[in-house]
Parts: sequence; C-alpha cells; structure tokens
Amino acid sequence: MQITIIGAGVIGLTTAYYLRKEGHEVTIIDRGNGTNNCSFGNAGYISPSHFIPLASPGIVAQGLKWMLSSTSPFYIKPRLNSSLVKWGLKFYANANEKTVARNAPHLNNILQLSRNLMIDLDRELNHGFQLETKGCLMLYKNEKTGHHEAELAREAKKYGMEAPILNATEVQAMEPEVKVDVLGGVYFAVDCHLHPVRMMETLHKKVSDMGVKILYQHEVQDFEIKNQKVTDVITDKGRYLTDHLVVAAGSWLEIISKKLGINLLLQPGKGYSVTYGSRQKNLIHPAILVDDRVAMTPMGSELRVGGTMELCGINDDINMTRVKPIITAANNYFPDIHLDMPQVEKVWSGLRPCSPDGLPYIGNSPHHQNVTIAGGHAMVGISLAAGTGLLVKQMIQKEKTEIAVDAFRVER
Repeated sequence: MQITIIGAGVIGLTTAYYLRKEGHEVTIIDRGNGTNNCSFGNAGYISPSHFIPLASPGIVAQGLKWMLSSTSPFYIKPRLNSSLVKWGLKFYANANEKTVARNAPHLNNILQLSRNLMIDLDRELNHGFQLETKGCLMLYKNEKTGHHEAELAREAKKYGMEAPILNATEVQAMEPEVKVDVLGGVYFAVDCHLHPVRMMETLHKKVSDMGVKILYQHEVQDFEIKNQKVTDVITDKGRYLTDHLVVAAGSWLEIISKKLGINLLLQPGKGYSVTYGSRQKNLIHPAILVDDRVAMTPMGSELRVGGTMELCGINDDINMTRVKPIITAANNYFPDIHLDMPQVEKVWSGLRPCSPDGLPYIGNSPHHQNVTIAGGHAMVGISLAAGTGLLVKQMIQKEKTEIAVDAFRVER
C-alpha cells in the first residue's frame, strides 16, 4: 500500500517506521526543512508521570490569574479568534475532576505503552536517542504545591508507578553536584529522557535507510477525493498519489484537517527552551520546577531549560519577557549553576498542538475510508510518539490495537 504521511515530526517518523516495517511504501510530506520542528527543542522527556491531562481543575484554578500576566507559565494572548474561543470553552468544560478521572487511565495506558516501545526502539537503533532511565524529580518550594504533588504521587501508585515523596535533604542527596533550594519533591523512577536532536537525526536516518521518501518544503494545498477516499495529495511542488493518508501535522493539524472537511479543535501552545553548553556543574536527573512549570534536562554535558505554554496562534516570534522567568526559576532552584540570560538568537521556540481535553487525536476520519489522524499530543509528543505510531499502523492494517483507542477518536 502507498501511504502518505503529512508531518515529519516525531509522530510522523515513528508512524513511518512501523508502517515501513510492514512493507508499505511510505512518503512523508512536510512544510519545513526538517531541522527545527517542535520535536527538536523540547525537554526530551518520556513521562508516564504526566498521566493527568492538561485540561485539569488545577489549570483552571490558576487560569484567570495567569491569563492576565504575560510572564505566567500558562498565558493566553488576548485576541479575537473564534477557534480559540471554541477551544477555550471546551477546555473549561473538560477541566473537572470527573472528566480527568475518565481520561487519565487512557493517557496512562498510551504513556506506558510508548515508554516501553521507545526504550526498545532506542536499543534497536544502537542507543542513538541517548535515552536514559534515570527518572524525573518534581520539585517545589511552595507548601500548597507540595500537597498537590503528594496527591499526584498517591494517584500514580494506583497505576503501578513508584513515586516517593522526598524532603529537601533527600532531594539534595539525589543531586550532590549542585546546590538545591527546595521545600521537597517527588521522584518518578519510571520516567526517562533522551536527546531530542539525536533522536530526530537517528529516526530520520533509520526510516530513510528503510526506503521511506521524505519531501521537505512541500506545502499541502488541497486533496483529490473520490468516493470518500483521498486519492491525491496536492502540494505547491506537485501531486502525490496515495492509497492511505495519515495526518500528523503537529500544530498545523487543524488547518490541514479543515481541507478534508474535518473540524478539529486544536490550539498551538508555544514553548521556549535554551540549551547551555558544557557545564562544570550539572544535574544528574531531569527536574520539573513545579511552581514555575519549568523543565530542566541534563543532556550529556549540556543542560536544556525550557517551559511556558503560550496560546498565541501560529507564529515563531520569541518573547523574551516569557523567557526571563524560565531562567530566573532555574537559578532560584539551583543557585550555583549560574545560568545567564540568553541572547534572543540562542532561544528556541516551538508550537505544541493542544486538544481541549488533553488527549491526543488518534483515529480514522469519520468522513473518509482511508484517512487516519494522529495529533494533538500537547507537551507529551515524544512521550506518546512510539505508541501513536504503532496504533496508527494497527488501525490502517485493521488489526487489534495494543490498547483501547476509543477515547482518542477524532469525532469525540
């Protein structure tokens, strides 16, 4: 079967890998140049600990205060946009304990599946992802935050995750190379991390060597549809015949889906990161600074610091007002690492595709016989990539899926 995948991010590449292994002819089409999409500059986490969807009561509780502050971890840039309004209303409707309790088990299932698959894939590819199974520290300075993290730790144990609650002395013992200024933390041993650039380079080379054709700088303009089947993908560089279409277009998923008559609610959430070169003092474990929603990841001798969720539409502008609190938080939690405020050209930004209920869209189009959607993974794209790729392959081949997928259906 000739299968066309729109999107060469981590979701597109892992999907191509599983499909090509089954003998399908696979072509990937991407609007970018393959060097700087959202999969490259993120924190590199594989995080079963992130089993609570983005749409949660805690986010809404902080929401109004954060919305009004351009330096807050979660910021919605004020603008008149009907898609944003619809998304916001749906997000608010989903951010309740009942919906979270319903969705968390499904998110946990795909997180656990993906973690194991990603470890296997890294091993198969000679550890090209630089994947490490060191766990992740959730650190906090605020007592109220500590109570919330303790609740999450207890909930995590229901899913079989070990998540010991640590005091400040115990946290410091886990990070002997740096001074840690915290009230306490929770340690999720199940979490992993990798080097996103190495992962993307390794995956790109692997699927290319397998015979997958990747067409960069091709803008999808339209589709030829006959008898509820997409027959041609029309780009600014030409037309491409296809037997099956997979749309894994990241934050452009909503735009591409509309061309197919599929109305998805999706908002791009901008995040920033800065990668600091060889450090005399570095973390041993990845750490999330929970009060400030900042992620810190040791990548060999490098240190990547990132964060924020900024709903500002599709653009690549870098707002240094948003970057400063990230660096400030890192220095406050780890006072002797002395991170300098970067120049704007050293700051990476990427757009994370966010659904209004915090679950990805993984499923077949309700309007077509040969279209599968794979997107809306928000901040856990790498965490969910391998599981998504396998599930898409199983759906296309009409196999029994590894886990239940109804919660991820497109038309929910």
